[in-house]
Amino acid sequence: MKLDGKVAVVTGASRGIGKAIAETFAREGADVVVNYVKSEGEAKEVVKQIKAMGRRAVAVKADVSKRADAQRMFNKVLAEFGRVDILVNNAGIGTGGTTLDTTEEDWDRVIAVNLKGPFNCTQIAAKTMVEQKSGKIINISSISGLGGAPVGELAYCCAKAALIAMTTVAAQDLGPYGINVNSVAPGWTRTDMTSRATKEKTEELQKLKAGMAAMRCIGEPQDIANATLFLASNEASFVTGQVLVADGGRRDFLSHA
Repeated sequence: MKLDGKVAVVTGASRGIGKAIAETFAREGADVVVNYVKSEGEAKEVVKQIKAMGRRAVAVKADVSKRADAQRMFNKVLAEFGRVDILVNNAGIGTGGTTLDTTEEDWDRVIAVNLKGPFNCTQIAAKTMVEQKSGKIINISSISGLGGAPVGELAYCCAKAALIAMTTVAAQDLGPYGINVNSVAPGWTRTDMTSRATKEKTEELQKLKAGMAAMRCIGEPQDIANATLFLASNEASFVTGQVLVADGGRRDFLSHA
C-alpha cells in the first residue's frame, strides 16, 4: 500500500486519466477527492468504486480555473479529511487553432483551465503542505509541451509548456518545506479528449500516433496513472522538479528535454 493513510486531490477525475489516477491511488491506500466540473454522474461512480475498495472518497464540483471554486474545494477537503498529502493537477481541455486562427476566447479558456487551474490548486494546497512539512504535487502536462508540438494546437501546447516551467520553479520554491513537485508528460493516450472525432478518424489518428512510438502503441489511462503513482509515493522522495515522459518512446520531437 504505497499511499496508505494519504489524502489525495485529483482534478478532472471523473473520466480518462484522472479517473485512472484516482482509482489507482485508492487501491494503494489513499482517500481521494474526485474533482469534476460537468460529469457529476461519472464522478459519483468513481467515488462509488473507491468506497468499494474500503477507502474514503468525495466528489467535489469546482472549476479550478476560478480561484473561488478552487478555494472552496480545498476548504471542503480540509473539513472532510483534515489534510492534503497529494495534489494531482490533471484537469485540462484542448481546442484546435493555429497561430493564424486561434481565437482569443479559445486561448483564454485553455490557458485558464490548463495553467491557471494548476496554479490556483498548487498555491492553495501548498500552504497546507508547508504547515505539514510534506506533500506531493504532480502536474499532468504533455509531450506537446516538450517539443512534440502537433499542428493546430497552439494554445494547448503553450499551456502545457508553461505548466512544465511552473513545475520546475515550484519544486525550487517548495523543496525546503519537504514538498516534491513533478510532472508526468503523456504521449497520445486513449481518452475521451483524444477520441472526439468520428470513429474512423479516431482509429486513423491512433494508428498514426502508434507508428510514431518505439513501442508501436498508444497509451492507456492506466499507463499514466502508474507513472503518477510513482511520483506520489515515497519511492520518489528524492525526485523533484522533473518531467517523467510516458509516451511509448515517441520519435517525432522537435526537441526532447
